[in-house]
Amino acid sequence: MTQEKTETDICCPEFDPTPWNKKIFNWKNKKFIKDNVFTFFYMPVNFAKVLGRMNKKMEAAQTESPDWMCLAEHTSGWNMDIYLAVDKEIPDAQNLEMNGDFASKVYEGSFKEIGNWGKDFASWCEKNNYKPAKTYLWYTTCPKCAKKYGKNYVVYVAEIEKA
Repeated sequence: MTQEKTETDICCPEFDPTPWNKKIFNWKNKKFIKDNVFTFFYMPVNFAKVLGRMNKKMEAAQTESPDWMCLAEHTSGWNMDIYLAVDKEIPDAQNLEMNGDFASKVYEGSFKEIGNWGKDFASWCEKNNYKPAKTYLWYTTCPKCAKKYGKNYVVYVAEIEKA
């Protein structure tokens, strides 16, 4: 007997790494809403709650997140800023825009590899004469969906300048 998948079995869309792996792109007025997550030695504590709060604001504004992009910036061992891509300004949210050239590289595996991936990403940028000004992590699926898909993709995204 096989079990059918339902909408509740998977909450995150399956991620296609191809458009994001080793790519350079230019954002002009790319819209995001910002919130922050409490972390305990860099481990997110209330990530789902914060994302839920951001999603409610998007639903109220009748919009969605392009590519389901949610960038995380670890600002300390106790805080992570979250930037959720949106296609219009959202009332009662901290709206901002990102502009400039960005580089991205996709990794797959356990979160314990984040440090190694960060070193590899920095090396890749340096080899290509890109100087990262600010680096973000895009956790492309929640842990449950990553397990169901059998892949845990994380994308490093950095605003860059030519070195």
